[in-house]
Amino acid sequence: MYIPQSLWETFKTKFGQLHKQVKVGDVRDGSIFMSAVIDAKSFARNKSYIDYAKTGADGAKIIFGGTCDDSKGYFIHPTLIQVENPKSKLITEEIFGPIMTAFVYPDSEAEKYVRMIKDATPYGLTGAVFSQDKDFLYKAKDILRDAVGNLYLNDKSTGSIVGQQPFGGARMSGTNDKAGGPHYALKWTSPQTVKETNVPSHDWRYPSMD
Repeated sequence: MYIPQSLWETFKTKFGQLHKQVKVGDVRDGSIFMSAVIDAKSFARNKSYIDYAKTGADGAKIIFGGTCDDSKGYFIHPTLIQVENPKSKLITEEIFGPIMTAFVYPDSEAEKYVRMIKDATPYGLTGAVFSQDKDFLYKAKDILRDAVGNLYLNDKSTGSIVGQQPFGGARMSGTNDKAGGPHYALKWTSPQTVKETNVPSHDWRYPSMD
């Protein structure tokens, strides 16, 4: 996540309030919001990013969370990390876990960082841009045209409508095939183009040569 300086403190406060409310544990308990990651490999991968952040690399510091527990399951507690390097692996790699990394940029340099984001990572599953400035919002949309498979404007990056919205990641996040839409059916066919001419040609020259 790339966030302007003017919103950072407010965001941290609200994130902290929500962080206290999130319960992690066995989903058979109806009050639990978040369960474990899928297996030991996923746990080790997520933990490695948290351990990397704890070293302070890329100016990283853990704002909330940062704890892991595999004694009774593979639990990674929701974690917010702040980095000073906008191209840190903590913010440009796909973690697939409850870890959010934030880079805080000067408000006046928003477009600069949108352009940087476009080429900052080889991955391109989804992306989201939030702004009350419609001109900026649509400019960002154009800049990120080839950066992600699904782009959300003023909506969370997990906002796809299952069964209604074609979905698929770009770049190293997938082949960008759009499952969930009629065009996806073409992946299971072998298209053939057939051209039939009813009026035979009697001249080898192109019309433009006349």
